[in-house]
Amino acid sequence: MAHMDAQTEAELKAVYYAFASFGSSQKCVELEGKNFIKLAKDTKLLGKALTTTDIDLIFAKVKAKGARKITWPEFVKGLDHIAAKKGCAVDEVVATIIKSGGPQDNGTKAEACRFHDDKSQYTGVYARGGPTNVDMDPKNLAGLCDRSSADVRGVKTGGPAAARRSTGDAKIPAAR
Repeated sequence: MAHMDAQTEAELKAVYYAFASFGSSQKCVELEGKNFIKLAKDTKLLGKALTTTDIDLIFAKVKAKGARKITWPEFVKGLDHIAAKKGCAVDEVVATIIKSGGPQDNGTKAEACRFHDDKSQYTGVYARGGPTNVDMDPKNLAGLCDRSSADVRGVKTGGPAAARRSTGDAKIPAAR
């Protein structure tokens, strides 16, 4: 590659480091293959003359044997290969990359859903509330379980459930 001025090199390095660090929680100085392809896609270098397969092959050609990432000098060599494959000057490729400004995060945004977003549309337990364990004693299991006595069919014979049944407070559906 022909020598580029210091400002162009600094701008290109900034974009290189932005793509190298994309998807990572820390700053990276080497570029992975997936991020090299993302660079080509985000900068719109891809077309009929240059495909993602070509980018992958260029990456494999410029990286050191056994390495999984490319360094800055290898990246610059890769730009030469990209320009040759596209049939244009390296300066055009560099200008296109610098103009992109870095990686674009194109995350999916959910559409509005009236059943989820509008709380007046809620039904059942979600609208009227339901059982709670806030007032129960979280320190022991007795607060969560009803251990009052029951007969063989599971009908409560003692405790609060039996008291409700005997006073008629419980609403028992009629048999059909």
